[in-house]
Amino acid sequence: MTNELDRVRDHYRATGLTDRLKTTLAVFGPEQQRLKPEQLATLDQFHTRGLAATAELANLAVITADMSVLDVGSGVGGPARFLAETYGCRVTGVDLSEPFVEAARYLTARTGQDDKVSFETGSALALPFEDDRFDAALLQHVAMNIADRPLLYREIRRVLKPGGKFATFDVVLNSGDPFYPVPWAKTPGESFLLTAEATCEAIEAAGFGTLVRRDDTAIAKAWFAELRASGPPPSLNLGVVMGQGFAEFATNLGRNLMEGRLGIFTAVFEAVPVKAS
Repeated sequence: MTNELDRVRDHYRATGLTDRLKTTLAVFGPEQQRLKPEQLATLDQFHTRGLAATAELANLAVITADMSVLDVGSGVGGPARFLAETYGCRVTGVDLSEPFVEAARYLTARTGQDDKVSFETGSALALPFEDDRFDAALLQHVAMNIADRPLLYREIRRVLKPGGKFATFDVVLNSGDPFYPVPWAKTPGESFLLTAEATCEAIEAAGFGTLVRRDDTAIAKAWFAELRASGPPPSLNLGVVMGQGFAEFATNLGRNLMEGRLGIFTAVFEAVPVKAS
């Protein structure tokens, strides 16, 4: 497991990320100028369909102001900041990449949300939180990097309160071998894809009941087609976070979806209360 985590950590190493963000964000004015979370949406939503997907997932999970929410694999913190701003809830992000966590804290300070949003460095396979802490958890485009899915979903179940919501939006295996590199993996050695059916089975086995399950592949394909037709990306894009190779990663993901090799899976589950023995 250590070797797998090291490979994933290396993929998201993002050396000098916070400095790159400071340089890029200079277009909005001096360092002390407060930013709005929506100004960052083109570079801080590290998943297919960006902010629209986060908004839909939060709506499906019925996030409310009184909730404490966990964002597993929080990246540079875009979804966490969106949730806090939109719903008024408290959000904690956890990510394996120290540069991502550092960048997430920097961006959150720039948006003035430190009182509602915080970030921790840690593994999704050993979440640094006590049992029954959160009312809801989000997992977006993260599970593809994790081989031990049963442990991943058990950890999420452990930190959720009974009846808590677990909302996931991930890439799944469909038909055929994917083309690499892709956003989460340069080679198959960092990629651990499951089918949608196998994903559901693993989540339910960890102590969840299914509330919502849908195939969002067609919507994702339309989004990629629209991106291609719209021309060059804005200056604030995910390439700032992931480096120059990101354009190729995204192109391959779009191709894999278009050719039916991969799919996009959205679901919401409820943490089933543990029966007393």
